[in-house]
Amino acid sequence: MPEPHRIDFASNSAAFAGGVKSAWLSVFAYVLFGTYVGIGALAYDFSFSLAWVTWSTLLVWAGPAQVILISTLGGGAKLIEVAIAVGLSGVRLLPMVVSLMPLLRGPQTRTWQLLLPAHFTAVSMWVESMRLTPLMPVERRIPFCNGLACGYMMAAIIGTVAGYYLAARLPTLLTAALLFLTPMSFLVSITRNSSLLVDRLALLLGLVIGPILAYREVELDVMWAGIAGGTIAYIGHRIRESLR
Repeated sequence: MPEPHRIDFASNSAAFAGGVKSAWLSVFAYVLFGTYVGIGALAYDFSFSLAWVTWSTLLVWAGPAQVILISTLGGGAKLIEVAIAVGLSGVRLLPMVVSLMPLLRGPQTRTWQLLLPAHFTAVSMWVESMRLTPLMPVERRIPFCNGLACGYMMAAIIGTVAGYYLAARLPTLLTAALLFLTPMSFLVSITRNSSLLVDRLALLLGLVIGPILAYREVELDVMWAGIAGGTIAYIGHRIRESLR
């Protein structure tokens, strides 16, 4: 199997620009655009202003959490209930942050430099960062990830604005279909990047366990499916290695 091509940049600015370019060369940018067209239309339907939904895209930066935020606030839920629901939906991103930050941290890296990449960590950015950052010098990884995330965020904001103004013309079924683009693209990308047997087994177990937990109405079903599937796959991998 050929060695992966190394990536290098002359400066941090070049690394940031390279991240933005990589974002727009990735299918995720266009999937995010379509998804946030749906989110912009949803915000319009609940009578939120364009400025409000644009700021929520920047600050929340998680499509499912934003859908929860808009629908619960629009439905008249109490602020504490909304905060808990949005916070719990973000729990799924914690393992991604934990796995990505060690890749970005170098000998000279300070904690404050990791705050922006930690905020930017979403499934799209995480998948591409885990694939690309090991191929570049550690000192270029943070600006590259920031550029990558900014590229994706640009696509999301453009989609939000477009969806907000197109809301009156978008059928409800199309809006729902656009929101469904994101999880499907994540599934395809994670499948593509699963090169080891343990990765594929964890993915398969998650796909089996997740619907069962959802059917049983277990709280935090996605998180528990990931923990259970990943743990079982890891134990199976360790047993297999010990028997070799």
